[in-house]
Amino acid sequence: MSATYDVAILGGGIVGRTLALLLARERLRVALVERASPAGAAAPDIRAYALNAASRALLESVRAWPADAQAVTPVWHMWVADADPVADPVADPVADTAHLDAAAALRFDADPAQRAPLAWIVDVPALEATLAQAVAFQPGIERLRGDGSTRPKAALTVICEGRRSATRTAEGFAYETRPYPHTAVAARLHCERPHEGVARQWFGGDDILALLPLDGPQGRSVALVWSVPHARAAALLAQSAEAFAASVQRACGRALGAMHTQGQPAGWPLELSVARPWVRPGLALAGDAAHAMHPLAGQGLNVGLADVAELARVLREREYWRPLGDWRLLRRYERARAAPVAAMQAATDTLYGLFGSPDARLTALRRWGLRAVDRLEPIKQWFIQQAAGERIAPQP
Repeated sequence: MSATYDVAILGGGIVGRTLALLLARERLRVALVERASPAGAAAPDIRAYALNAASRALLESVRAWPADAQAVTPVWHMWVADADPVADPVADPVADTAHLDAAAALRFDADPAQRAPLAWIVDVPALEATLAQAVAFQPGIERLRGDGSTRPKAALTVICEGRRSATRTAEGFAYETRPYPHTAVAARLHCERPHEGVARQWFGGDDILALLPLDGPQGRSVALVWSVPHARAAALLAQSAEAFAASVQRACGRALGAMHTQGQPAGWPLELSVARPWVRPGLALAGDAAHAMHPLAGQGLNVGLADVAELARVLREREYWRPLGDWRLLRRYERARAAPVAAMQAATDTLYGLFGSPDARLTALRRWGLRAVDRLEPIKQWFIQQAAGERIAPQP
């Protein structure tokens, strides 16, 4: 390929497209290499991501925040429990505190004075479509179709191909992986009762189940993320739509009434992974190509977007004489992101060890912890601030 670019981005997912928009805004010539879609009709995408305030600010800065109110659902309350899932005080706002204590539950509420939700649950197809439209109208970005071997000539190549990146492997980057004994089962379900902007999560003996609100503030649909042992996940995914919905209903104690499965549930194995190093002269990793973590805290995409925001900042603020692919320059990006990513991975791994274990001693400890934190408002506010993320959006 004869064309020469400033930056080549391998991977046209959410992280890759966001980086392309950030760099094109800096008047860099960007090649965005997107994998060609497989032939045939694709199954509807059932994914949804929890995005924090920092990620929203970043996407808004590149005009890629979905405008459709049905595609973005604010989370005003979050309820985390380690108890009989039938006990759902959020579904009954007048539930007394004794009921809450019995449920070993922790409730987070958005600050009504700030009028800012705790997070937003974003429909993945809508977000990808908005990003694709923004890329199409952004001068300086050339979209290329590739099969994994396409490698435009550029001063800097950024690999955003996900956990199974072939380019990362071909370039010899080490990717240390520790598999979890769980599979994440994802699905969408329509519920009898409205979700009321509440994200619910239950920790059972050997599984973690989350119901995330969808379809706007008054919606009745939820995104399921259910972390279960591999064998159980296979059994769930083999069920009929009706049987699957019944299994979810039983697991969450009919917290939102009767449920109906929408689309085909899917599953993927969970792992804790990190690349070492993240950068080499002329090469950098970002997003899942650099790291992966358990989804129980819903921070995976937020961390990936923080990666590309930091990389864009480092490139924008480089010395005028320093080339884009300079190793010392790219090390600034790696050093800036290494500690926050390691901290988030450690936090999710610790939570998984504490909440994903059927050990009776750990069960007693986590129930005590949930009750204690729920009574300490300053600690709850600290957790909310941490979940909101840094203000990562670069200045226009």
